[in-house]
Amino acid sequence: MRTTYMAKPNEVERNWYIIDAEGKTLGRLASEAAALIRGKHKPQFTPHVDTGDFVVVINAEKIVLSGKKLQDKMYYRHSHYPGGLKVTSAQDMLAKKPERVVEQAVHGMLPKNRLGDKMKLKLKVYAGPEHPHQAQNPEVYELRG
Repeated sequence: MRTTYMAKPNEVERNWYIIDAEGKTLGRLASEAAALIRGKHKPQFTPHVDTGDFVVVINAEKIVLSGKKLQDKMYYRHSHYPGGLKVTSAQDMLAKKPERVVEQAVHGMLPKNRLGDKMKLKLKVYAGPEHPHQAQNPEVYELRG
């Protein structure tokens, strides 16, 4: 009788990938980054185990949004006080905190549970081309399409 392989957390080998966001579409970059972070590209992928890799995104300030999303897409947050809703357009968010645009797009594609919370820590986003992760020897990852 054959049994299904289940990865164990201590057996998982983690790699570091670097993605250059310059000229890339936000949603396409986010979906591939989320798949890398979850580990769906590995043959030993197991849904209930964090089998994914670390992802470093550089040049987040040069990401592209299609159509009229720069003006129409809104980011919402709330202070938990009455009338405390804060609304920011994608254009303003890219100007002030471009890292957060990529982070929110990728986080929205990860599981909404404790495992997803741990996976979110494996995403590192930087507005410019510099990053402090040279010691991990990240491989350059080319997006499909």
